[in-house]
Amino acid sequence: MSARQIIDSLEKLVALHKSFNQLAQRKTNILKAGDTEAISALLIDEQKHIKAISQTDQEREAAVERFLTANGAANQEASISTVTKFTDPLETVALEHLKTELIEEVAQLKEQNSLNQQLIYQSLQFINVSLNMLRPQNQNMNYGKTAKKAAKSGLGMFDSKA
Repeated sequence: MSARQIIDSLEKLVALHKSFNQLAQRKTNILKAGDTEAISALLIDEQKHIKAISQTDQEREAAVERFLTANGAANQEASISTVTKFTDPLETVALEHLKTELIEEVAQLKEQNSLNQQLIYQSLQFINVSLNMLRPQNQNMNYGKTAKKAAKSGLGMFDSKA
């Protein structure tokens, strides 16, 4: 049995991750601009990508399982190195190349997401500082220990003896 289905799934995963990386880079620019409407639209696109990646990964897992079963290795670990034991040299090279490319894309995505997370955190800090500046401080001018002392001393604003 050929590993063509596995190769096709990996190619599709690499393409989806490249597209997802482009979305992450767009997200960085949108976060810098502070465009909340664009972020909402981008989040919808991200959800679509996540769903497509999940489905493609399930297809890849099923293809690997079928491939290993067909080659009498159903009880072995489902990994690229296990699959390449049963493939011809051209397929082995293709699988190893796709594995490397996918690892690079995932690493790049992690780095971009880390940057986006930092930008979101800084934005939230800025919002909290702005809100704290706009909120009145809890300074009770009329209540507290100083107001009680003034009432005890008998000094008031109105002199009733006059």
